[in-house]
Amino acid sequence: MADISELAEKKLKSRMTKIRKCNREPEEKEVFSEKFGVSFEMEFQNKNPDKLSDGITIITSPEGKVLFAEYFYGIPEEEEYTTVPVTEKQLKSILEFFEDFKLQLDDSD
Repeated sequence: MADISELAEKKLKSRMTKIRKCNREPEEKEVFSEKFGVSFEMEFQNKNPDKLSDGITIITSPEGKVLFAEYFYGIPEEEEYTTVPVTEKQLKSILEFFEDFKLQLDDSD
């Protein structure tokens, strides 16, 4: 059996081939995008991350509608973790905070 790193590299190449094809062919992108939403995690900065880890996890539909949002809180050195649902009011504030956010490459080099 192949090493997990080799399997990951192979799968990444396959995914990138598909993404590049989607970038060239809008109809392919539409079909491919219907199959998945986006999941992301925002981890807040803490002075001592060994003592406190917290953030928000959000999962969306393919259309970008939030299906699930929760706050996570943990004390890593004690291996204690919990989650709390994010309310609609809280979610509106989070979405407003990121309203102008756009993913882009850092070209400051």
